[in-house]
Amino acid sequence: MPTRSALLVIDMQNATVAMAHRGAETVAAIAGLSERARVAGVPVVTVRQRDEGMVFGTEGWQVVPELAPRAGEPVVDKTTPDSFLDTGLDALLKELAVTEVIVTGFATEICVDTTARQALSRGYDLVVVADGHTTSVRGPEDGDLMPADRSVAQYNAIYRTIGWPGRRVRLRAAADVDLSPA
Repeated sequence: MPTRSALLVIDMQNATVAMAHRGAETVAAIAGLSERARVAGVPVVTVRQRDEGMVFGTEGWQVVPELAPRAGEPVVDKTTPDSFLDTGLDALLKELAVTEVIVTGFATEICVDTTARQALSRGYDLVVVADGHTTSVRGPEDGDLMPADRSVAQYNAIYRTIGWPGRRVRLRAAADVDLSPA
């Protein structure tokens, strides 16, 4: 069966990008990949977080302008780190006959990782975009957390080596993501 991909853009909202490590660079990588996906006919699915800190309709909740969904593109709202849990994402991907998800967004260790692993558990092949995910900037008050650059590198190493029975898992730079059918 040929591969049909969808690009997931997770939680790239004003409030999260404002606190993101390498925010501008990550937005640029995702924006370029999104444009390539649209040209190739690959669906771009925007996922937005909604919770007490990300209130519907507020400026912080809005997707950054460079990554705002185009008219008619699917948008999924979620309330947990898992983009599949209690959302219509799985049904949407099935409706689009998607077999592989290309994962980008914020935050590497939470929403990106949770969604990526859930995609694998739900039967999708996975591409993690090495320069298309990020986490929060870390300061002295975050002493228990790994520095942001090391955290992103660690998760890239995990997705470079992780095995998942029956699934294809790849780590690619945004510029190297193949958007043509397999």
